[in-house]
This record gives sequence, structure tokens and C-alpha cells, in this order.
Amino acid sequence: MMTRSSSTGNNPPNGEIVADEETPLLQPQMGPPKDASTLRRWRNYFMVDVSRDWADLILLLCYLITGLLDSASISVWGSFVSMQTGNTVYIGLGFADPSASNRWIKSSSSLLSFLLGSFVFSRFHRFFSAKRRWVLCASFTAQVLLIVAAACMVTQAGSDVDPESIAWYVLVPIALVAFQSCGQAVMSRALKYNALTSVVLTSIYCDLFSDADLFALHNAERNRRTVAPLSLLLGAFLGGKLANTEFGVAGALWAAAGLKLIVVVIWLFWPADPALDEAV
Repeated sequence: MMTRSSSTGNNPPNGEIVADEETPLLQPQMGPPKDASTLRRWRNYFMVDVSRDWADLILLLCYLITGLLDSASISVWGSFVSMQTGNTVYIGLGFADPSASNRWIKSSSSLLSFLLGSFVFSRFHRFFSAKRRWVLCASFTAQVLLIVAAACMVTQAGSDVDPESIAWYVLVPIALVAFQSCGQAVMSRALKYNALTSVVLTSIYCDLFSDADLFALHNAERNRRTVAPLSLLLGAFLGGKLANTEFGVAGALWAAAGLKLIVVVIWLFWPADPALDEAV
């Protein structure tokens, strides 16, 4: 007669037998936390390069902003904040006869700030990758903040400021706006639209009317060179109108800040470079 063997091994002392065959060999692996996964997706989204297709439309919008700022600035302060050719001429006239006007001092402030801004923005784009989404958003966010700072100063100073004044509340706003304006020009290089600097028109006029295919039915370059001065002309009209209202140059600055904020939002949703999908 067969007898039941006593419980030995790993069985618990209370007599309960563990069903080892029912215990899964591999425990289910927990995935990454949902928050970490979302953070990774957002990081990947902002780290991609944006597509340059149709990005010339943003640069054409920047021409309107340039016209808005320069027309208001030249109307009230007698100095450009974007187009530095005119400022260079004013500086030369000031050297010829410093006592005739203090316009050359304002122009010098604008030109020096523009040069410094070009140095900073170009190295920022070059160091962090020129077309990366977060880089473009950060660049235009900085431009918005600089214009807002200038607008706050001008608004605080009021509308009774002497146009010939070279006080800090005139020179500092000029410097801030000139510093940020070169961010647009640097972006045109980053996107490989070198002709659309958004701060120069003379070369565009020359290239437009010397184009061998000027009257061709399909000519994208001709179209860009046509819209650029028209966009700046519209901006100059709006800036001049604002400068002659109770809002003055401050109104033009706030309007420009709003337009640049729109550009930040556009970059947030701009499609990624299609070459990235082909490389995957």
C-alpha cells in the first residue's frame, strides 16, 4: 500500500501548497510614466528642423513689421531702427556738421545696436542649429520682449517728448528695437532666403527689374521681390498713420510686438522639414 509522503521543500509550514505552475515566470514590465512619455514627445517636437517650404511668407510679413517700425521711428525720432543705410548717411552728415542736428546720435545708437544684435542672433542660431523649431520660437520671443520693453518705456514717457531729445527714454528704445530687428535678417539666412532680409530693399529693386524672366508666367523669385516692397510700403503707411495719432510711436511698437507674437505662434505649428521623414 502506497503512503503519502510528508510535505518537504519550500512548502509553507501551515500546510498550504504554493501552485508554482500558476505563478508567471516573467512579471509584466511597467512602461515609462505617462508624463515622461509626453515630455519626450514635446521635446522631440521642438528639436526638429522646420520646413523652409512657404517660409518666405513669414519673411514677407517681417517686411511689413519693418515698415511699421521704421516709418514711426523716422517720423517721431528722426532715426531708422531697421534699415541702416539711412542711419549711416545721417551719421556721416553728423560728422560733417555735429551741431546741425542730434539725429546722428540717435542713428549711431541704432547702428551700433544693430551690429551687436547681428553678432548675438547669428551665433545663437549657429550654435543651436539654425532651423530648429525651438530656436526660431525663442528668437522671435526675444524680439517680442525687446519691443515690449521699448513700448513700455515710450508709453511711460508719454507723448510730450521733444522729438529732438536724446534722453535715455529715446535712445534706449531705439537701441532695443534696432537690436531685435536684425533677428529677422538672421532668420532669412537660416532659411536660405538670403535675398529676403526684411531690412533692405535696394538690392531687391535691382534684382527685380534686372530679372531676365520678369514677365514669365511662373517665377517665384519675381513674386517674392514684388511682394516684399509692397509689404514694407503697407507697413510704412500703417506706421505713419499710427505715429500721427494719439498713440504715437508707442502704438506702432505695440502693433509690431503683436505681429511678432503671431510669428511665434506660426513657428509653433509650422510643419517639420520633410527631409526628416525621408531619413527615418
